[in-house]
Amino acid sequence: MGLVGFGWGRAGLRPNTRGSARLGLNPGPPKKLRSVKPGKDWIQAYPGLSPSFWASKCTRRRMRPVAMATVVEAGRRRRAAVVVLGDIGRSPRMQYHSLSLANQGGMEVDIVANGGSDPHLLLRENPLIHIHEMLTGISKISGALSMLLKAAIQFIILIWYLCFKIPRPDVFIVQNPPSVPTLAAVKLASGLRGAKSIVDWHNFGYTLLGLSHGRSHIIVKIYFWFEKHFGRIADGAFCVTKAMKHELDQKWGIKLGNSICSAMGNDDCISVEKEVEDRNTTVFTGWIDGEIFLKPNRPALVVSSTSWTPDEDFSILLEAALMYDRRVSATLGEDDSMDEGKLWIDIKNGKQFVYPRLLFIITGKGPDRKKYEEQIKRLKLRRVAFRTMWLASEDYPLLLGSADLGVSLHIFRARPTYEVCAASFSCIDELVKVNNNGLLFSTSSELADELMMLFKGFPEECDELKSLKVGALNTGSSSKWSTEWERYALPLVNQVRS
Repeated sequence: MGLVGFGWGRAGLRPNTRGSARLGLNPGPPKKLRSVKPGKDWIQAYPGLSPSFWASKCTRRRMRPVAMATVVEAGRRRRAAVVVLGDIGRSPRMQYHSLSLANQGGMEVDIVANGGSDPHLLLRENPLIHIHEMLTGISKISGALSMLLKAAIQFIILIWYLCFKIPRPDVFIVQNPPSVPTLAAVKLASGLRGAKSIVDWHNFGYTLLGLSHGRSHIIVKIYFWFEKHFGRIADGAFCVTKAMKHELDQKWGIKLGNSICSAMGNDDCISVEKEVEDRNTTVFTGWIDGEIFLKPNRPALVVSSTSWTPDEDFSILLEAALMYDRRVSATLGEDDSMDEGKLWIDIKNGKQFVYPRLLFIITGKGPDRKKYEEQIKRLKLRRVAFRTMWLASEDYPLLLGSADLGVSLHIFRARPTYEVCAASFSCIDELVKVNNNGLLFSTSSELADELMMLFKGFPEECDELKSLKVGALNTGSSSKWSTEWERYALPLVNQVRS
């Protein structure tokens, strides 16, 4: 199943140790233990241990543990740790959690994740957000037998960062999947440090593992038990759809107050006028007397964001594009003997066709990217072109604001802010309202039919496409992340802390 829509902006990582001296974070114990005064100085010298530990020590010295805890809590800002066993730059939802915790929750945020992608400007410039990059080479270990070794090494690294490298948080928020060993490491760290843990369910890890090993494989069954057990003993949870919430509630025994499923909101996308400002004429736009205008015979820009993984069948989009190319050629009476150069000359001279050329911009990183790029090269496409890229966080809203349509092949996707065509799955009706803000497809043929219908008469006489755009903008304006986060997530964060 798939969705034609717009993905999220991305954020990234940068090392940041600012504030360590202010918080009294030392790399090790003081040289002279007698020079450290009992009380608050002890806690600053050993940030890896919880206040309950020091309270017991204070009791032996006839100090009041209640007063000790009060000093600690009153002397520091509330703190949250966001944990991602992966590239934080490719985890937009966790990036938005981090920004909301800092901006709306007023908390200091420590992001513990792998490096890789460039950080988002909003994260880089936020003084309350500190990013701690773990080792990334471990994730490249492969093979069935080495999976246990990989999980063990990752567990040790996580414990080191969560218990010793970062200041003691009030709450951990961890992304799932991956479940192994993240959920166990976060639960152990939260117990040792006197904190609470919240799991943000993006998907079910065992189902993704089953795509490569099969649902009946022993590794998948062990993974399922691990994910279910440690998911149930967390102190709180978020999820992305009501269908997932029902599954977790009825079959896993995990109670969720509300799910969070929101797009960025249309205010986060940039208009095409801003994109081409101070630039020369492009294939889409022109410049006359200081004014920007869209060419009437311009190509239609279609955007798709993918992780290039087996759970997103990119071949559906390739086959649909090939069908569109062949059908348009047949409709216009063209054949393979026609010189493609003549087509470009006609377009350059301003000739307008009933069906436009389509330019697909595919963003994302993943293991199957090279394979599909080779397939694209072998296709003999005349009216369709593909470009694959990985955009900087600041450029992604520019692309979304310029696109005419978005396509998503992912089975879980945030509510679209622009007109979309989506693959059908069990909870897609929560995200896409057919003929309001998008369309659904299950096969490449259905997607090709929708492309033909939406782009007929483009750009002025495509009423179906214009109608979807209006519906998508109305949906996006009422479903901004910040609004839903403050309504659903912030109360849960405050609740588990109390």
